[in-house]
Amino acid sequence: MNILDQLTWEAGAFSILDRGYLDFARLHRLHQAGAFFVTRAKKNFRCARRYSRPVDKSTGLRFDRTVVTTGFYASRDFPDTLRRIGYRDPATGRKLVFLTNNFTLPALTIAQLYHGRWQIELFFKWIKQHLRIKAFYGTSQNAVRLQIWSAIAVYLLVAILKKRLHLDASLYTILQILSLTLFEKMPIAQALAQPSLQTEPTDIQNHPRLLGF
Repeated sequence: MNILDQLTWEAGAFSILDRGYLDFARLHRLHQAGAFFVTRAKKNFRCARRYSRPVDKSTGLRFDRTVVTTGFYASRDFPDTLRRIGYRDPATGRKLVFLTNNFTLPALTIAQLYHGRWQIELFFKWIKQHLRIKAFYGTSQNAVRLQIWSAIAVYLLVAILKKRLHLDASLYTILQILSLTLFEKMPIAQALAQPSLQTEPTDIQNHPRLLGF
């Protein structure tokens, strides 16, 4: 949460925030900087409706309202109006309520912006499950990017290898074998012809692979 105080908000830019970062004082500073945010409302969020806009419910939208906060601390920290959008995901049936300070974009676009944020969540989840990054050797932005891109490049090279050699072993198993034979001089096909040293964990098998391998 405190990292939000260190960020410089860019006027006109959108910040898509998880509801765990719902802090109205910080959101108001973002609002005053001319930037926009989209976040999810918590279940205990209290507000008063000022205006309602018509929505096309066939798209999954449930409502589009202009509201003001009524909670003591929330109304003190964010005295301006907010836009509250209700959405039902057609694929899962899940009901979501979004808060934003943007009143010009269509309500469906606001919902799609938040959906795009979830793709980033999935990407980071994929990184933790598939890339062999146990620790970062540097903490600067450039150092972190280099290490992540290097790990992704290795993963893709192994994926290409698996496809070209028509290997039945999983990518996880192939990476395990290569990590143990990294400094041995032998043909790759010979190294991968050895019996599997470790099967792929169940929790990794059950998750979809974002790159299709």
